[in-house]
Amino acid sequence: MHKSRLKLRLCGKILTIVMLVNYLCFPVFGEQPTVPLPILNESGTRYYSDLEIDLLIDDLTEAAKEAIENAAAEAARAAFLESIEREAAAYREGQQWRLEAEAHLQALKHTKKAGVKNIILAVVIGVLGGLIVGITISN
Repeated sequence: MHKSRLKLRLCGKILTIVMLVNYLCFPVFGEQPTVPLPILNESGTRYYSDLEIDLLIDDLTEAAKEAIENAAAEAARAAFLESIEREAAAYREGQQWRLEAEAHLQALKHTKKAGVKNIILAVVIGVLGGLIVGITISN
């Protein structure tokens, strides 16, 4: 989860830098201006109209909303993938425990079978030994 957060933060930083560079260095006009651009005054600065400022603010707002939506979608995707990875790890661990339990159950059955054989063999030896001792003592 920590890796995902770092990747998302890095992605957000890169996206912010790219957006700022695009809007500050490369002006884009949706349509050609209908009025000529104002002539620079004697100090060399250009004055922007309220309409140009409003359009720029609208464009920046729209781009920011898209960036936020993209970042949110990426974060949701990363969280979903991480959740699936955790589920898969838990499933693998459960399978491992199940296989170990089956192996222990087989070993228990084998041990129980061997124990029953040993008990029957001990009883037969005891009875035969008792008969032999009884027959030899009575003679």
